[in-house]
Amino acid sequence: MFTGLITEVGRIEELRADRDGARLRIVTELAGELREGDSVAVNGVCLTATAVEKSGFATEAMPETLQRSSLGELRGGDAVNLELALRAADRLGGHVVQGHVDGTGIVARVQAEGISRVVEIEAQPELTRYLVEKGSVAVDGVSLTVSSLDDDTFAVSLIPETLARTTLGALAAGSKVNIEVDVLAKHVERLLGART
Repeated sequence: MFTGLITEVGRIEELRADRDGARLRIVTELAGELREGDSVAVNGVCLTATAVEKSGFATEAMPETLQRSSLGELRGGDAVNLELALRAADRLGGHVVQGHVDGTGIVARVQAEGISRVVEIEAQPELTRYLVEKGSVAVDGVSLTVSSLDDDTFAVSLIPETLARTTLGALAAGSKVNIEVDVLAKHVERLLGART
């Protein structure tokens, strides 16, 4: 489990993908805190460290992960948001993020608004149905608050700290992002649906 508060921005050193999945090598200063078998969120996708070295770690992504996320489109040199798994004694500063990406969206527009930047994201109604204004959403692993939404778009406002500490500062129209909706909304829907 994660909180959506990014620990560090790492870099893809190598990504090899084929029909069986993908193997990634990520350079990060967080390697000293990782052991083989540990979970780490990469752009919001929960992956397992399969090998750890001084300068980074290796991981793998199965076909299901590549179909639901943007990981398969990454290339060497690309920046990625990294978050280590939550420890029981840690503060929950963001929201409950599982690292189970529900799908992807496309940035429709980025607009400056005072000190912040508003990012409007197009997403399938199958995802936006779980969003509420002022509710939580994870975009590329970053815990954010939905500032507005309709059937197929939602907006988030990014403060300077988020722009500086994550990859979201580089978003532009056409960028593809990973989206994880609030798991509580999905559970409520399933429970209410079981009663009808």
